[in-house]
Amino acid sequence: MSKRKICVVVTARPSYSRIKTALQAIKNHSNLELQLVVAASALLDRYGSAVNYITKDGFEISAKVFNVLEGENLTAAAKTTGIGILELSTVLDNLKPNMVITVADRFETMATAISASYMNIPLVHIQGGEVTGNIDEKVRHSITKLADYHFVASEGAKQRVLKLGEEKETVYNTGCPSIDLANQVLDNPKLDFNPYEKYGGVGFKPNLDSGYVVVMQHPVTTEYENSRNHINETLFAVKDLNIPVLWFWPNVDAGADGTSSGIRSFREKYNPKNIHFFKNMEGKDFLKVLYNSKCLIGNSSVGIRECAYLGVPVVNIGSRQNKRERGNNVTDVTYNRVEITESINYWLESDKPEKSEVYGGGNAGEKIADLLSTLPLRFHKTITY
Repeated sequence: MSKRKICVVVTARPSYSRIKTALQAIKNHSNLELQLVVAASALLDRYGSAVNYITKDGFEISAKVFNVLEGENLTAAAKTTGIGILELSTVLDNLKPNMVITVADRFETMATAISASYMNIPLVHIQGGEVTGNIDEKVRHSITKLADYHFVASEGAKQRVLKLGEEKETVYNTGCPSIDLANQVLDNPKLDFNPYEKYGGVGFKPNLDSGYVVVMQHPVTTEYENSRNHINETLFAVKDLNIPVLWFWPNVDAGADGTSSGIRSFREKYNPKNIHFFKNMEGKDFLKVLYNSKCLIGNSSVGIRECAYLGVPVVNIGSRQNKRERGNNVTDVTYNRVEITESINYWLESDKPEKSEVYGGGNAGEKIADLLSTLPLRFHKTITY
Protein backbone atom coordinates (compact mmCIF):
# COMPACT_ATOMS: atom_id res chain seq x y z
CA MET A 1 0.00 0.00 0.00
CA SER A 2 1.48 3.34 -1.06
CA LYS A 3 1.78 6.16 1.42
CA ARG A 4 -0.63 9.07 1.34
CA LYS A 5 1.11 12.24 0.17
CA ILE A 6 0.21 15.10 2.52
CA CYS A 7 1.15 18.55 1.25
CA VAL A 8 1.43 21.18 4.00
CA VAL A 9 1.79 24.83 2.94
CA VAL A 10 3.50 27.14 5.45
CA THR A 11 3.17 30.82 4.55
CA ALA A 12 4.35 32.74 7.63
CA ARG A 13 6.46 32.61 10.78
CA PRO A 14 3.52 31.94 13.14
CA SER A 15 2.11 29.25 10.84
CA TYR A 16 5.21 27.11 11.30
CA SER A 17 4.84 27.13 15.09
CA ARG A 18 1.15 26.33 14.66
CA ILE A 19 1.87 23.18 12.61
CA LYS A 20 5.36 22.01 13.61
CA THR A 21 4.37 19.02 15.77
CA ALA A 22 1.88 17.88 13.12
CA LEU A 23 4.67 18.06 10.51
CA GLN A 24 6.83 15.84 12.70
CA ALA A 25 3.99 13.38 13.29
CA ILE A 26 3.22 13.21 9.55
CA LYS A 27 6.90 12.71 8.77
CA ASN A 28 7.15 9.87 11.30
CA HIS A 29 3.88 8.16 10.33
CA SER A 30 4.30 4.85 8.50
CA ASN A 31 1.39 5.50 6.13
CA LEU A 32 2.07 9.15 5.31
CA GLU A 33 4.57 11.05 3.16
CA LEU A 34 5.16 14.72 4.00
CA GLN A 35 5.38 17.26 1.18
CA LEU A 36 6.32 20.62 2.69
CA VAL A 37 5.84 23.83 0.71
CA VAL A 38 7.22 27.07 2.17
CA ALA A 39 5.83 30.32 0.77
CA ALA A 40 5.24 34.04 1.23
CA SER A 41 6.72 35.79 4.30
CA ALA A 42 8.06 32.50 5.74
CA LEU A 43 10.86 32.92 3.17
CA LEU A 44 11.67 36.56 3.95
CA ASP A 45 14.46 37.58 6.29
CA ARG A 46 12.80 40.76 7.57
CA TYR A 47 9.91 38.71 8.92
CA GLY A 48 12.07 36.20 10.74
CA SER A 49 12.95 33.86 7.85
CA ALA A 50 11.05 30.88 9.26
CA VAL A 51 12.52 28.76 6.45
CA ASN A 52 15.85 28.70 8.31
CA TYR A 53 14.21 27.11 11.36
CA ILE A 54 12.31 24.67 9.17
CA THR A 55 15.48 23.30 7.59
CA LYS A 56 17.33 23.38 10.92
CA ASP A 57 14.57 21.20 12.41
CA GLY A 58 15.28 18.57 9.76
CA PHE A 59 12.31 19.03 7.43
CA GLU A 60 12.91 18.61 3.71
CA ILE A 61 11.28 21.36 1.66
CA SER A 62 9.52 20.13 -1.47
CA ALA A 63 9.01 23.59 -3.01
CA LYS A 64 9.40 27.29 -2.29
CA VAL A 65 6.94 29.93 -3.48
CA PHE A 66 8.11 33.56 -3.54
CA ASN A 67 4.88 35.53 -3.86
CA VAL A 68 4.98 38.49 -1.45
CA LEU A 69 4.45 41.77 -3.24
CA GLU A 70 6.08 44.82 -1.65
CA GLY A 71 3.86 47.48 -0.13
CA GLU A 72 2.37 46.05 3.07
CA ASN A 73 -1.02 47.48 2.19
CA LEU A 74 -4.40 46.09 1.17
CA THR A 75 -3.62 46.11 -2.56
CA ALA A 76 -0.34 44.27 -1.99
CA ALA A 77 -2.14 41.69 0.16
CA ALA A 78 -4.71 41.02 -2.57
CA LYS A 79 -2.05 40.74 -5.28
CA THR A 80 0.15 38.53 -3.07
CA THR A 81 -2.80 36.16 -2.75
CA GLY A 82 -3.30 36.19 -6.51
CA ILE A 83 0.34 35.40 -7.21
CA GLY A 84 0.11 32.65 -4.62
CA ILE A 85 -2.76 31.00 -6.48
CA LEU A 86 -0.76 31.02 -9.72
CA GLU A 87 2.42 29.64 -8.18
CA LEU A 88 0.85 27.12 -5.80
CA SER A 89 -1.29 25.65 -8.57
CA THR A 90 1.88 24.76 -10.46
CA VAL A 91 3.48 23.33 -7.32
CA LEU A 92 0.44 21.17 -6.55
CA ASP A 93 0.30 19.99 -10.15
CA ASN A 94 3.92 18.85 -9.86
CA LEU A 95 3.66 17.26 -6.39
CA LYS A 96 0.26 15.59 -6.96
CA PRO A 97 -0.60 15.25 -3.25
CA ASN A 98 -3.50 13.19 -1.91
CA MET A 99 -4.38 15.93 0.59
CA VAL A 100 -3.42 19.58 1.13
CA ILE A 101 -3.24 21.27 4.54
CA THR A 102 -3.65 24.99 5.02
CA VAL A 103 -3.09 26.64 8.39
CA ALA A 104 -5.23 29.20 10.21
CA ASP A 105 -6.33 32.51 8.74
CA ARG A 106 -3.59 34.67 7.26
CA PHE A 107 -4.48 36.16 3.88
CA GLU A 108 -1.86 34.04 2.07
CA THR A 109 -3.63 30.85 3.18
CA MET A 110 -6.55 31.71 0.92
CA ALA A 111 -4.31 31.02 -2.09
CA THR A 112 -3.66 27.48 -0.84
CA ALA A 113 -7.35 26.85 -0.29
CA ILE A 114 -8.41 28.12 -3.70
CA SER A 115 -5.69 26.23 -5.58
CA ALA A 116 -6.43 22.91 -3.87
CA SER A 117 -10.21 23.30 -4.21
CA TYR A 118 -10.16 24.14 -7.90
CA MET A 119 -7.73 21.27 -8.54
CA ASN A 120 -10.10 18.85 -6.75
CA ILE A 121 -7.53 17.92 -4.08
CA PRO A 122 -9.02 17.24 -0.62
CA LEU A 123 -8.34 20.28 1.56
CA VAL A 124 -7.71 20.08 5.32
CA HIS A 125 -8.05 23.30 7.33
CA ILE A 126 -6.26 23.67 10.65
CA GLN A 127 -7.76 26.10 13.20
CA GLY A 128 -11.01 27.01 11.51
CA GLY A 129 -14.14 28.16 13.31
CA GLU A 130 -12.56 30.90 15.41
CA VAL A 131 -13.81 34.49 15.51
CA THR A 132 -11.92 37.76 15.78
CA GLY A 133 -14.07 40.32 13.99
CA ASN A 134 -11.47 41.38 11.40
CA ILE A 135 -10.36 40.35 7.89
CA ASP A 136 -8.80 37.16 9.29
CA GLU A 137 -12.27 35.98 10.26
CA LYS A 138 -13.52 36.42 6.67
CA VAL A 139 -10.56 34.43 5.38
CA ARG A 140 -10.98 31.74 8.05
CA HIS A 141 -14.69 31.19 7.40
CA SER A 142 -14.17 31.27 3.63
CA ILE A 143 -11.55 28.54 3.91
CA THR A 144 -13.96 26.55 6.08
CA LYS A 145 -16.45 26.50 3.20
CA LEU A 146 -13.70 25.45 0.76
CA ALA A 147 -12.23 22.75 3.02
CA ASP A 148 -13.19 19.06 3.06
CA TYR A 149 -11.94 18.38 6.60
CA HIS A 150 -11.66 20.64 9.62
CA PHE A 151 -9.19 20.10 12.48
CA VAL A 152 -10.23 22.76 14.95
CA ALA A 153 -8.44 23.88 18.11
CA SER A 154 -11.32 24.21 20.59
CA GLU A 155 -14.83 22.97 21.29
CA GLY A 156 -16.30 26.40 20.59
CA ALA A 157 -14.61 26.45 17.18
CA LYS A 158 -16.01 22.99 16.41
CA GLN A 159 -19.55 24.10 17.17
CA ARG A 160 -19.10 27.19 15.01
CA VAL A 161 -17.89 25.16 12.02
CA LEU A 162 -20.91 22.87 12.39
CA LYS A 163 -23.19 25.93 12.47
CA LEU A 164 -21.58 27.05 9.21
CA GLY A 165 -23.12 23.93 7.69
CA GLU A 166 -20.23 21.46 7.65
CA GLU A 167 -20.98 17.75 8.14
CA LYS A 168 -20.15 16.43 11.61
CA GLU A 169 -18.15 13.56 10.05
CA THR A 170 -15.66 16.14 8.74
CA VAL A 171 -15.07 18.20 11.90
CA TYR A 172 -12.60 17.13 14.61
CA ASN A 173 -11.42 18.96 17.72
CA THR A 174 -7.74 18.02 17.66
CA GLY A 175 -6.56 20.95 19.76
CA CYS A 176 -3.88 23.33 18.52
CA PRO A 177 -0.47 21.86 17.55
CA SER A 178 1.24 24.91 19.05
CA ILE A 179 0.04 23.73 22.48
CA ASP A 180 2.11 20.58 21.88
CA LEU A 181 5.22 22.77 21.84
CA ALA A 182 4.09 24.57 24.99
CA ASN A 183 3.58 21.21 26.67
CA GLN A 184 7.13 20.17 25.74
CA VAL A 185 8.50 23.45 27.13
CA LEU A 186 6.92 22.71 30.51
CA ASP A 187 9.26 19.70 30.81
CA ASN A 188 12.19 22.15 30.94
CA PRO A 189 10.85 25.71 31.25
CA LYS A 190 14.06 27.34 32.50
CA LEU A 191 15.44 30.18 30.36
CA ASP A 192 18.64 28.24 29.62
CA PHE A 193 20.06 30.55 26.93
CA ASN A 194 20.99 34.21 26.60
CA PRO A 195 18.51 35.82 24.15
CA TYR A 196 20.94 38.60 23.25
CA GLU A 197 23.82 36.24 22.47
CA LYS A 198 21.73 33.69 20.57
CA TYR A 199 19.47 36.00 18.56
CA GLY A 200 21.21 39.37 18.38
CA GLY A 201 18.60 42.01 17.77
CA VAL A 202 18.91 45.76 18.27
CA GLY A 203 19.01 48.14 21.20
CA PHE A 204 20.28 48.13 24.76
CA LYS A 205 20.62 44.84 26.61
CA PRO A 206 19.01 45.33 30.02
CA ASN A 207 19.65 42.70 32.67
CA LEU A 208 16.83 40.15 32.73
CA ASP A 209 17.59 38.54 36.12
CA SER A 210 14.92 40.48 38.02
CA GLY A 211 12.21 39.94 35.41
CA TYR A 212 11.05 41.35 32.09
CA VAL A 213 7.98 41.74 29.88
CA VAL A 214 7.49 40.75 26.22
CA VAL A 215 5.79 42.79 23.48
CA MET A 216 4.42 41.40 20.22
CA GLN A 217 1.99 43.68 18.42
CA HIS A 218 0.81 43.34 14.82
CA PRO A 219 -1.16 45.79 12.68
CA VAL A 220 -4.92 45.20 12.38
CA THR A 221 -5.80 44.96 8.69
CA THR A 222 -9.21 46.62 9.11
CA GLU A 223 -7.55 49.50 10.98
CA TYR A 224 -4.28 49.59 9.06
CA GLU A 225 -4.32 53.37 8.54
CA ASN A 226 -3.93 53.76 12.32
CA SER A 227 -1.16 51.21 12.80
CA ARG A 228 1.48 53.84 13.56
CA ASN A 229 -0.70 55.55 16.17
CA HIS A 230 -1.53 52.18 17.71
CA ILE A 231 2.10 51.14 18.07
CA ASN A 232 3.07 54.55 19.49
CA GLU A 233 0.64 54.11 22.38
CA THR A 234 2.29 50.80 23.29
CA LEU A 235 5.81 52.21 22.88
CA PHE A 236 5.07 55.10 25.23
CA ALA A 237 3.39 52.75 27.71
CA VAL A 238 6.46 50.52 28.07
CA LYS A 239 9.19 53.15 27.69
CA ASP A 240 8.99 54.34 31.27
CA LEU A 241 8.44 50.94 32.87
CA ASN A 242 11.08 50.13 35.42
CA ILE A 243 11.55 46.70 33.86
CA PRO A 244 13.28 45.31 30.72
CA VAL A 245 11.17 44.87 27.57
CA LEU A 246 11.83 42.25 24.86
CA TRP A 247 10.02 43.44 21.72
CA PHE A 248 9.34 41.22 18.67
CA TRP A 249 8.82 42.38 15.07
CA PRO A 250 5.32 42.42 13.49
CA ASN A 251 3.87 40.19 10.76
CA VAL A 252 3.70 41.16 7.07
CA ASP A 253 0.11 42.43 7.23
CA ALA A 254 -1.38 45.58 5.73
CA GLY A 255 -0.18 48.35 8.03
CA ALA A 256 3.10 46.64 8.89
CA ASP A 257 5.00 49.52 7.31
CA GLY A 258 3.31 51.92 9.75
CA THR A 259 4.07 49.64 12.70
CA SER A 260 7.69 49.14 11.64
CA SER A 261 8.37 52.80 10.85
CA GLY A 262 6.77 53.77 14.15
CA ILE A 263 9.12 51.47 16.05
CA ARG A 264 12.19 52.72 14.15
CA SER A 265 11.27 56.39 14.59
CA PHE A 266 10.60 55.92 18.30
CA ARG A 267 13.87 54.06 18.77
CA GLU A 268 15.87 56.78 17.03
CA LYS A 269 14.15 59.63 18.89
CA TYR A 270 14.01 58.22 22.43
CA ASN A 271 16.70 55.52 22.39
CA PRO A 272 14.90 53.59 25.18
CA LYS A 273 17.37 51.89 27.47
CA ASN A 274 14.93 49.23 28.73
CA ILE A 275 13.82 47.88 25.30
CA HIS A 276 15.57 45.34 23.08
CA PHE A 277 14.11 44.45 19.66
CA PHE A 278 14.19 40.97 18.05
CA LYS A 279 13.08 39.74 14.63
CA ASN A 280 12.30 36.17 15.58
CA MET A 281 13.20 33.14 17.69
CA GLU A 282 12.86 29.39 17.40
CA GLY A 283 9.46 28.26 18.67
CA LYS A 284 10.56 26.58 21.89
CA ASP A 285 12.98 29.37 22.76
CA PHE A 286 10.25 31.95 22.27
CA LEU A 287 7.90 29.98 24.51
CA LYS A 288 10.58 29.78 27.19
CA VAL A 289 11.02 33.55 26.97
CA LEU A 290 7.24 33.93 27.38
CA TYR A 291 6.99 31.45 30.25
CA ASN A 292 9.66 33.25 32.24
CA SER A 293 8.28 36.73 31.57
CA LYS A 294 6.08 38.80 33.85
CA CYS A 295 3.52 39.23 31.05
CA LEU A 296 2.99 39.50 27.29
CA ILE A 297 1.79 42.81 25.84
CA GLY A 298 0.27 43.30 22.38
CA ASN A 299 -2.28 41.52 20.20
CA SER A 300 -0.72 38.22 19.12
CA SER A 301 -2.78 35.03 19.22
CA VAL A 302 0.09 33.45 21.17
CA GLY A 303 -1.30 35.35 24.14
CA ILE A 304 -4.68 33.71 23.69
CA ARG A 305 -3.42 30.18 22.94
CA GLU A 306 0.00 29.25 24.29
CA CYS A 307 0.00 31.79 27.12
CA ALA A 308 -3.31 30.39 28.37
CA TYR A 309 -1.76 26.91 28.54
CA LEU A 310 1.47 28.19 30.13
CA GLY A 311 -0.32 30.46 32.61
CA VAL A 312 1.37 33.63 31.32
CA PRO A 313 -0.48 36.94 31.96
CA VAL A 314 -1.44 38.93 28.86
CA VAL A 315 -2.32 42.57 28.24
CA ASN A 316 -4.31 42.21 25.00
CA ILE A 317 -4.51 45.48 23.07
CA GLY A 318 -7.24 46.44 20.65
CA SER A 319 -9.54 44.41 18.42
CA ARG A 320 -7.30 41.85 16.73
CA GLN A 321 -8.30 38.99 19.06
CA ASN A 322 -11.93 40.04 19.56
CA LYS A 323 -14.33 37.17 20.40
CA ARG A 324 -11.60 34.51 20.49
CA GLU A 325 -12.01 31.97 23.29
CA ARG A 326 -9.60 32.63 26.12
CA GLY A 327 -8.48 31.55 29.54
CA ASN A 328 -8.36 33.74 32.65
CA ASN A 329 -4.89 35.03 31.77
CA VAL A 330 -6.02 37.93 29.55
CA THR A 331 -6.81 41.56 30.34
CA ASP A 332 -8.27 43.50 27.39
CA VAL A 333 -7.44 47.17 26.84
CA THR A 334 -7.86 49.79 24.10
CA TYR A 335 -5.09 51.61 22.24
CA ASN A 336 -4.43 53.91 25.18
CA ARG A 337 -1.06 54.21 26.88
CA VAL A 338 -2.58 54.85 30.30
CA GLU A 339 -4.80 51.75 30.11
CA ILE A 340 -1.91 49.67 28.84
CA THR A 341 0.41 50.81 31.64
CA GLU A 342 -2.22 50.22 34.32
CA SER A 343 -2.86 46.68 33.06
CA ILE A 344 0.85 45.89 32.91
CA ASN A 345 1.26 47.09 36.48
CA TYR A 346 -1.72 44.98 37.55
CA TRP A 347 -0.04 41.82 36.28
CA LEU A 348 3.35 42.83 37.67
CA GLU A 349 1.76 42.96 41.11
CA SER A 350 -0.40 39.81 40.76
CA ASP A 351 0.20 36.08 40.92
CA LYS A 352 0.37 34.15 37.67
CA PRO A 353 -3.02 32.84 36.52
CA GLU A 354 -3.82 29.13 36.42
CA LYS A 355 -3.18 27.45 33.09
CA SER A 356 -6.06 26.58 30.77
CA GLU A 357 -6.49 23.79 28.20
CA VAL A 358 -9.11 25.59 26.13
CA TYR A 359 -6.92 25.01 23.03
CA GLY A 360 -5.90 21.45 23.80
CA GLY A 361 -3.74 19.34 26.06
CA GLY A 362 -0.57 18.86 24.05
CA ASN A 363 -1.14 15.94 21.65
CA ALA A 364 -2.68 17.62 18.59
CA GLY A 365 0.10 16.64 16.17
CA GLU A 366 -0.38 12.90 16.71
CA LYS A 367 -4.17 13.24 16.46
CA ILE A 368 -3.84 15.10 13.15
CA ALA A 369 -1.47 12.53 11.62
CA ASP A 370 -3.71 9.63 12.64
CA LEU A 371 -6.77 11.31 11.09
CA LEU A 372 -4.89 12.07 7.87
CA SER A 373 -3.98 8.40 7.52
CA THR A 374 -7.54 7.10 7.90
CA LEU A 375 -10.09 9.66 6.66
CA PRO A 376 -11.63 9.02 3.23
CA LEU A 377 -9.93 10.95 0.45
CA ARG A 378 -13.32 11.94 -0.88
CA PHE A 379 -16.16 12.96 1.41
CA HIS A 380 -19.45 13.48 -0.40
CA LYS A 381 -21.55 16.10 1.34
CA THR A 382 -25.24 15.47 1.77
CA ILE A 383 -27.31 18.05 -0.09
CA THR A 384 -30.77 18.70 1.31
CA TYR A 385 -33.51 20.93 0.02
